[in-house]
Amino acid sequence: MIKATPFDFPYDGRLVPQNTALLVIDLQEDFLSPTGYFARKGYDPSPLRAILPAVNRLIEAARAAGLTIVHTRQGYRADMADMTAYEKWRRQRAGLEGTDVLLRSGPGFQIVSDIEVAPQDIVVDKTCNGAFTYTDLELVLRARGITHLMFTGCTTDVCVHTTLREACDRNFQCLTISDACASGDRYAHEAALHMVTVEDGVFGALADSAAVIAGLSRLADAS
Repeated sequence: MIKATPFDFPYDGRLVPQNTALLVIDLQEDFLSPTGYFARKGYDPSPLRAILPAVNRLIEAARAAGLTIVHTRQGYRADMADMTAYEKWRRQRAGLEGTDVLLRSGPGFQIVSDIEVAPQDIVVDKTCNGAFTYTDLELVLRARGITHLMFTGCTTDVCVHTTLREACDRNFQCLTISDACASGDRYAHEAALHMVTVEDGVFGALADSAAVIAGLSRLADAS
């Protein structure tokens, strides 16, 4: 089990590598780059970059223990055929019209080079904040018998939390890793982490990367 709040993860004490996936959400250039979408919106991307070492340590520990690694990327088609009028309006309002920011054809769509994406990893592309909406993520997880999810990435209050809520509603057992998630808004980040634990863990459990790595290391040693 992994030491967590408000209960240790998983609740029944059965952490099985083959049934568990580490989600690495939206660690893309468009969010972490000083010239990407996040920076253009006036946010400091440095808190997002600060989690990269912890995420890499988690990926290494997860691979050693036999977990599935899933990366997500957010962006629209190059022709913007999947973008509603409202989304186009928001894009124009953000000063992105005429750019390739948040388009799958642009370099910012790619996962930052700091994160190693292995050939056996799964990459899920999405247009929405939630990684389950209009994607094959659930199909892939169900096909692999995955029932337990660990969450990392950005931003804590938007894409991470939206995907977490979607996963909980689909009865996945969820663990959010506090120092492996980040946001450009400190208050929103802290509130999102707090919301995981309310109502005695309404959105699962919360742990730090050290506790997760310790638990995964025990799994790797036992295999």
